[in-house]
Order: sequence, then C-alpha cells, then structure tokens
Amino acid sequence: MASPLPTTSEAIARVTWAELEPCYAALEAQTLNPNNADAWLREWTAVAEVANEAFSRLNVATTVNTADQEAETRLNHYLDETFPQVEAAEQRLKEKLLAAGLEPAGFDVPLRNMRAEAELYREANVPLKSAETKLGMEYDKLIGAQTVVWDGEERTMPWMGTLLTNPDRGVRESAWRAAMARRLLDRGAIDDLWGRFLDLRLGIAANADLGDDYRAYQWRAMQRFDYSPDDAKRFQDSIEEVVVPAAARVYRRRADAMGLSALRPWDLDVDPLGRPPLRPFANNDDLNEKSQAVFDRVDPALGAHFRTMRAEGLLDLESRKNKAPGGYCTDFAVHRRPFIFMNAVGLHDDVQTLLHEGGHAFHVFESAHLPYRSQMNVPTEFAEVASMSMELLGGPYLAGTFYSEAEAARARTEHFESGLLFWPYMAVVDAFQHWVYENPTEGRDSRACDATWSRLWDRFMPGVDWTGLEAEKQTGWHRKLHIHQIPFYYIEYGLAQLGAYQVFANARRDRTEAVNRYRSGLALGGTATLPDLFAAAGARFSLDADTLRVAVGLIEETLGELEAQSTT
Repeated sequence: MASPLPTTSEAIARVTWAELEPCYAALEAQTLNPNNADAWLREWTAVAEVANEAFSRLNVATTVNTADQEAETRLNHYLDETFPQVEAAEQRLKEKLLAAGLEPAGFDVPLRNMRAEAELYREANVPLKSAETKLGMEYDKLIGAQTVVWDGEERTMPWMGTLLTNPDRGVRESAWRAAMARRLLDRGAIDDLWGRFLDLRLGIAANADLGDDYRAYQWRAMQRFDYSPDDAKRFQDSIEEVVVPAAARVYRRRADAMGLSALRPWDLDVDPLGRPPLRPFANNDDLNEKSQAVFDRVDPALGAHFRTMRAEGLLDLESRKNKAPGGYCTDFAVHRRPFIFMNAVGLHDDVQTLLHEGGHAFHVFESAHLPYRSQMNVPTEFAEVASMSMELLGGPYLAGTFYSEAEAARARTEHFESGLLFWPYMAVVDAFQHWVYENPTEGRDSRACDATWSRLWDRFMPGVDWTGLEAEKQTGWHRKLHIHQIPFYYIEYGLAQLGAYQVFANARRDRTEAVNRYRSGLALGGTATLPDLFAAAGARFSLDADTLRVAVGLIEETLGELEAQSTT
C-alpha cells in the first residue's frame, strides 16, 4: 500500500481524495499476475473499504439528523470531490483485472459483475449519480420535516402512525386525515423533485448508450442476471391470480370482525377485535433487551452478533424529529460491522423492523470472513431473504420475551397477514415503476403518475374503500421512498419473501437444520449466483404462480393455527 490509510471511524469519515489517490495509483501501476493477484486484491479491498465506509458514515450522519447542516455539507463535499474520483479509480482497477485475464478462486461471480459494470460505466454519469444522491437527501428532508400538531404537541409522522392502532375509530380517522393533509402540503414540492429525478435518470441512460431506456440501465446496474423485466411482469400477474383473492379474504375477515360493511384506510392497523394496541416494549433499553433474548433463542451465534452491535453503539432505533424516515441496515466496511437505523415508537411493527434489519446485520457478520470486498456484493433479492427469514425465524420466540402466548399469537397473526397483503402492494410499486420508465414522457407528468398509481391500486388492492379520498390514494407513490431514491428496488422484497417462507417451512420441520442452512447461505456473501444462494439457504428462486400457491397455503395454514392459540 502506498501510504497508511485511516483506521478510526472519525478519520475514515473525514478521508479525502488526496489520501486515497496514492493507494489507487499504486494499485494501477502494479503489474498483475497470478503470483501477486491475492495480495493485489487485498490491497484493493483495503482502500475500497475506506472509501465505502466514509460514504456510509457520512450518509448515516445525515439520516440520524436531517437538520444537521455540517453533516450535510460534509456529505455533499464527499459527493462532489471524492466520490467521482473513487468511481473513476475503481473503474480503472476493474478494467485492469479484467484485462489481466485472471480468475482468482471464489471470484467467478464478482468477475461476472465487474464485466457488467465495466460495460455500463460512463465517466459522464459520475456527477449525475452524485446529483441523484443529493436529490435523495432533499426527499429525506421534505419527509423528515413533516410534523402534525396533535393535542397541542408537535408530532412526527411515525408517531402519528401509532394513533392508527387506537380502538376509537373517530380518533383513527382524525389522525389519518391530519397526517395526510400535512403530506399533501408537499405535493407540489415532491412533484417537482420527481421531475428532476426523472431527468437525471434519463440522462444516465442516454450516456450509457441506452437512449431513454432507464429500466435497461438499472436492470444491468442492479446485476439482474437471473430474471428479466418480462419475468417481473409475470410475477405481477401471478400475484394478481394467486395472492389478491387471498388478500381479499383477509380484508373480509377484518371487516366482519369489526362489524363494518367496508374497510377504510384508517381501519387497517387497529386490532379488529377492539383490543388495545400491543405494547411490546417500554423504551429503547427494553427493546434491546427483549430483542437480544429472541436472537439468542434463534441461534446463540446470531445472538452474539447482536450483543456486539449493542456494545459497539451500532444501533439508532428511536423515532425523533428531523430523523430520516424508514429503517435500514448499512455496513462499515473497514470494520466489517453493520449499523441499524430505524424509527421505533413502541409498536409491534418496531419489533418486526428490528428482526428484519437484524437479518441484514447478521449477513454482514456471517460474510465478514471473505477476503475481497467484491465478494460481499450480495444480490438484493437474497439480501432480503436474510432479513425476511429472520422475521419468521424469530416469530416463535416472541412469547416469553415481548408477549404472553396469546399476545404473541396475535402479533404473529398480524405479521402473516401483512406478509400476505404485502405482495399486492409490491406489485403496485413494481408495476408503477415499469410504467414510468416505459413511458418516460408521461412518467414525468405527475398527474399521469397519479392516475396510473390509482389504476394499479384498484387492480391489486381491492378490499378497502377510498371513496372521497382520491387525492390521498393517487399520491401514494409520493410516500414510497424506493420509487424516489432506489428505482426498481422493490420486487426484491416479493421474491425474497417467497424464499423466506421456504426457510420458515424448513424450520417447522427442523429448526436447527433450517437455521444452519440459512447461515450457510449468508456466509457465501456474493460469491454465488442468485439461484445457488437461495439453494444454499434451503429455498428455490422462483417467480411462478405455483410457488406462490404453496407459500399462500402455508400462510393460511399458519393463520389457522395462530387463531386457535390466540383464543386459549
């Protein structure tokens, strides 16, 4: 290595191109051959991990406090001054490795990915990608600043969501309408931001010699080698055929239990039998302790990983003002450690979110043994198997930690029903994005987007009455951050959920064997193809209606079992 690289988290977050450039230059200058390939790849990994962790830490700083101007300035400086240089240097090293014709052990899939990246790379797109990231920050700031004054106090949107579990239907409706009214105030700003997003993305596609076909660009950029856009559309059709009728049964049971002729949007999160909301934990410490107990029971090694995260301050879980929406798990590459971000407000959804992000975190730990950074680029379709499987694997241990037996059955019923209802929603998000990028002129027109979202909603999401709420329904795409920040990143959840239910089915037969296979899949990182990763974890990669039928049958069977448990 040409010069010492920073090692502390503070120094890494402040790294400059002046520090990284000599390391990249030295790698580029070396003669590459079979005898030094391993050492060269390890040196490349070392510098790439510093660049990667710097971005992660700077990005985390802007999401934990969207009002932190210094953090935003530092991230913008990195995006303007360092990121373009790193991207160009990484591209040169990829081309050097490919030109050498070497095939290091365990590097078949990374080489395949590099070839695709090299073919797609255009220097002109580097500043456009930086600009796209900045637009994503604008979106976060818009959403993070949305608050409602409720009973004289300023409340965040996640907090307002807690009111939707209130047994009083009048309170729920008032809270829902107040939150939506505030969101609609930003309708013009989000529409404007969307137009800027789309213009950037069409420019990226054009620079890559793909005309205005941004979908083709993103499909290659996301390295989707194992299924096509047409396969994705067939998956949408399979969901309409198999899952939508099952989802309608869930909605009908809920309406009957609540004594309603029709469900309204504020009727979907409350307990249908009028029981008070589940309150699984009292505060952040309680959430941590109880989650620790669940992970320990799933597998002692996984529990040890979570204990490490707690000890090293790798969790930011509580909701607060000026915190970015949603939840995520990122990694700090140099330290081979994950970081979990979320917005907990004391509901069962928070437990599920931590189980989900915990699965991502365990993926980081389990694949940390791999020597080269490129081996840890896991396909997102399988990364989500890691997270969704952990939700299901942890479910049986909610009793005795967060809940009583009856409460746990109730919580798990909510989870299995929401899993079933997720597929149709996923189909809306996925189909919407296909429409946008197949029809970019119309896709830039926010009113056409509204109409298309509404049409797709009616196709996949029957069972809830939105009469008189047309503006709220049409702008649902405003509230799905993936559409704005990570285009086409949503079908992964639907595909992964199919894999996760297969892992769960395995666990019903033999928990220890299922968990061992799950960990074996995670340990492969990105060294295997998508079908092989699924197979290693004990599942089959599939987009067909038959696999969906098996999964839906398992869900409905489990719901029947849980109903019996919840009444004992």
